Amino acid sequence: MKHQDGEKQTLNALLDRYGSLLGEVDAWFTRCLERHPELIACRNGCSECCRGLFDITLLDAFYLKRGFDRLDETVGSELMRTAQERLERLSEVNPDFTEPWLLNGIPEEEWDALMPEEDETPCLLLSKDGGCLVYEHRPMTCRLNGIPLIDISGEELFDEWCTLNFTEEDPGKIADLRFEFTDLFARELLLFRELVRHLTGSAQNEVDLFIPAAVVMEYDKIVKAVAALKPTVSRPEFPDGNYRG
Repeated sequence: MKHQDGEKQTLNALLDRYGSLLGEVDAWFTRCLERHPELIACRNGCSECCRGLFDITLLDAFYLKRGFDRLDETVGSELMRTAQERLERLSEVNPDFTEPWLLNGIPEEEWDALMPEEDETPCLLLSKDGGCLVYEHRPMTCRLNGIPLIDISGEELFDEWCTLNFTEEDPGKIADLRFEFTDLFARELLLFRELVRHLTGSAQNEVDLFIPAAVVMEYDKIVKAVAALKPTVSRPEFPDGNYRG
């Protein structure tokens, strides 16, 4: 029991650290809104981009699940049924896509069939008024969407934006939209690797799934599935014998 409690405390502490990292993203987005309210239409409650499926990391999945588990039990149960039904339909599209619904076992060229661009199905975590039911625990992708991601160095990491934003101005020319994205993503990757190492003792660069899979995720099943994946990160040797992502 003490060992299990220790594992849970370690996981919660790691998720708290990820929450702090996500808070940096939120602070950047808020600054962009405050500086350019006439150019950015994104607001809490706008759900124009909350359509279709997209991949999220295992780290995001655990963080989202933390928020989901705090929902009213009746609401949560209904959402879990909806998520399960959607995943089973995806399994009909690709029979290799099965519980616990990791994308790692699916060749990337087959991902498009599971998440076609024309899919306008609303995210199952949207409320009737268009708000996100797990807003404080939504994935990083949801927090970044809408504004192009340009590092402070000037490197464009993602050069697309919501069509409701920047309708008459090129955001690439607005210097104060830039952020330390390269550093942010590096720290995210380190946290992700730490999560996988804590759960399985193995090393991974990427474990992806969909939001419905995060909703129905069961701890023991997901840990077993991730542990069965072929390691994708080598462990460099340091004089002190420690592994540093």
